[in-house]
Amino acid sequence: MALQQRSNKHKDQKESKPLNTYARFSGIAIQMFAIIGVGTFIGFKLDDMYPNKHSLYTLAGSLSSVIISIVYVIRRIIASSKDD
Repeated sequence: MALQQRSNKHKDQKESKPLNTYARFSGIAIQMFAIIGVGTFIGFKLDDMYPNKHSLYTLAGSLSSVIISIVYVIRRIIASSKDD
């Protein structure tokens, strides 16, 4: 009886693992989009407050937020691979 309960518990963990991975990585993607959106929005607002010819604040905000989000995603992936 105890052996059967252990094997059922093990099967449930195997079946839920792909779903947990999918949820984890979709959450990371949403956070990545949020970081890029906030950085671009801040750059856009700075361009409104301090106008310039080439919208440099928007460019700098969006580029820096993309770099930050990529670093964030890489760190999260490395951390999740160490957990597994």
